[in-house]
Amino acid sequence: MIVLAIDTAGVDCSAALYDSAAGKVLSAVTETIGKGHAERLMAVIDEALAAANLQLAAVERVAVVIGPGSFTGIRVGVAAARGLALALGVGSVGVTTLEVLARSHLAEHPGQPVVAAMDAKRSEVYAQAFAADGLPLNEPAALSPEDVSKLVESLSATATGSWVEHSLGKGEAGFEGRDRFDIAMVARIGAEKPEGAGRPKPLYLRGPDAKPQTGFALARAHARE
Repeated sequence: MIVLAIDTAGVDCSAALYDSAAGKVLSAVTETIGKGHAERLMAVIDEALAAANLQLAAVERVAVVIGPGSFTGIRVGVAAARGLALALGVGSVGVTTLEVLARSHLAEHPGQPVVAAMDAKRSEVYAQAFAADGLPLNEPAALSPEDVSKLVESLSATATGSWVEHSLGKGEAGFEGRDRFDIAMVARIGAEKPEGAGRPKPLYLRGPDAKPQTGFALARAHARE
């Protein structure tokens, strides 16, 4: 099965082609752009297809990163994945940022549970625990740094992601860097998802930072009456 993987959930705009039968990544293209994913995504996909020497019609599944992450970026990726899958008549699956972080960590540091922990700002952490075999141990959630520390300690786990605690259970929590999601790992996870998993949809663990000024709008409406 040829899988097209897409990531627009963070600072990167990425696409990859993966041959699940051969267990081989055919191509991977990543542009670190911060924002503007909607303008660059299709060009990045075209570059990945060209590098793999494939036509879009060869794609048999589309995998997309669904979050948590950038509110706008996630919407861009999910909409593109759904549209491509519909046009091609193939299935589409969602892959979370947390499972990508965990699986990438376990590929290099096997044998121990891991907590994927992303800086969510506002003194919160997007976190989820995974067993040593990569299976999730709980649901993803927005937690306090203290709760993440307790989770890591209770599982005798390691932690990975932009949230880095300097000394587990002893020091203050720190946030360092920006999360990056290995597009090749996204493709591998996407190929493993069962058939009929349902169309991908954004995984938001809290509402968007930007909210409409409903009270102001109402006040203006009353003023015109």
